[in-house]
Formats: sequence, C-alpha cells, structure tokens
Amino acid sequence: MMVLVTYDVNTESDEGKKRLRKVAKECVNYGQRVQNSVFECLLDPAQLAKLKHSLCAIIDEEKDSLRFYYLGKNWQRRVEHFGAKGGYNPEGLLMT
Repeated sequence: MMVLVTYDVNTESDEGKKRLRKVAKECVNYGQRVQNSVFECLLDPAQLAKLKHSLCAIIDEEKDSLRFYYLGKNWQRRVEHFGAKGGYNPEGLLMT
C-alpha cells in the first residue's frame, strides 16, 4: 500500500536537529522524498509497522509530530502532481 509520511521536528535545539536527520534517514530507507518533510512509501503491513515503530522511537512527542496518510493499493488515482520535480514510479526499477 502507498503511505504518505509527513513529519515536523522542532529544530530549536541541537537534539532536535539530530532527531530531524534521524527521521529523514529512516524515511529514506522506506520511500522517496517528494517534499522536504514528505515521503511516499510503498509498504507492506510489516514494513509499515517497523517504520512507525522506528519513527515513534526517534521523535519527541511533546515537540515533534508525525502523520501517516494511507492511500492504499489504488494510490495512482489519488495522487496528482503539478510543477517541478516530476513524478517517479515507485513500483518500477530502482537505479543504483
């Protein structure tokens, strides 16, 4: 299923800046960055559970926030893009 992961990490302290980097690195392991704090992730249920657990362990729930938007299996009809940074095919071949 396609899941949109968004986050807002308070970076007023050095600890917050470290959390921001950790959250971004963890999201890169599961999906494609489409905006500064937004990732599109094509995940199975086990991957989703692992990602949620990892991210919740990183953030400070009193200062930061995470959002997961579940677009499901038919996500292509629900995503529309305009402007710079053209789209990509998350189900296609990955280039290394």
